[in-house]
Amino acid sequence: MLGSLGTLALAASAVPAQAALPAGTIAPDFTLKAAQGGKAMDFSLRKSLKKGPVVLYFFPAAFTSGCTIEAHAFAEATDAFKAQHATVIGVTAGNIERVAEFSKVECRDKFAVAADPGARIAGLYKNQISFNGQTLSDRTSYVIAPDGKIVSSYTDHNPLTHIEKAMAAVKTWNASHR
Repeated sequence: MLGSLGTLALAASAVPAQAALPAGTIAPDFTLKAAQGGKAMDFSLRKSLKKGPVVLYFFPAAFTSGCTIEAHAFAEATDAFKAQHATVIGVTAGNIERVAEFSKVECRDKFAVAADPGARIAGLYKNQISFNGQTLSDRTSYVIAPDGKIVSSYTDHNPLTHIEKAMAAVKTWNASHR
């Protein structure tokens, strides 16, 4: 779909459709087809929130440079998120036919990646972009508390800043709720 576009090319030519949902908003519930370690599964936000906070990160397209960098960084941090009782889930509207492979190769079997055909869920979260006539998800990360409230909302085209921001939000939430 998008081939191997660079992070800067995607960021420079992508047009945001709307601003992401802010902290304090109730996160829209969803269930999507996903994969972890290449194995198909269903991901339910509601069910995952029963275990603790959820780090929901949207990315434009699997196997593009920025999205691969971000997936590697989240994979490296997954054990630290688990130690904080947080679940990581990546969601993309681009390259949906490659989600299973991306979950295995780039996410290193560490966390699930979900397909969002037509960027429908990204639309609910108000983080869509338009790229070459296609609607994709913008690079936005959310930390969602078990009560369903967004405690952190962060949009930035730099893929490495999301992990640090999400971890800080999870730790802050845990410090006041555990």
